[in-house]
Amino acid sequence: MTISGRIKYLRKALNLSQVEFARSIHISNGYIAELECEHRRLNDRIIYLISLTFGVNEKWLKTGEGDMFQKTPGEKLKRMTGMFNELPPKFQDYIMKQIEQLINVTADKE
Repeated sequence: MTISGRIKYLRKALNLSQVEFARSIHISNGYIAELECEHRRLNDRIIYLISLTFGVNEKWLKTGEGDMFQKTPGEKLKRMTGMFNELPPKFQDYIMKQIEQLINVTADKE
């Protein structure tokens, strides 16, 4: 199965529409549709967002190896998710932008 196929498989396993899946990771549903149809490549930022949001094993998403979901989220992730969910949507958007910028800075240094 391709990475695009794994995205679709994951979305269906979570019982989410393309719109719901896309909203969860703050991208357009058109982008998800293009990913699933292999009209777009999946980048590391989107892989990270999917993994973080849904507890998906990054290695499975990239290669198909291992379990689809991480065994247990770490304590930091549980704590962060709880705090994030308590924030109003505009602050959640701000936090997401900050995380994306951190990921980009980290990727640039590699």
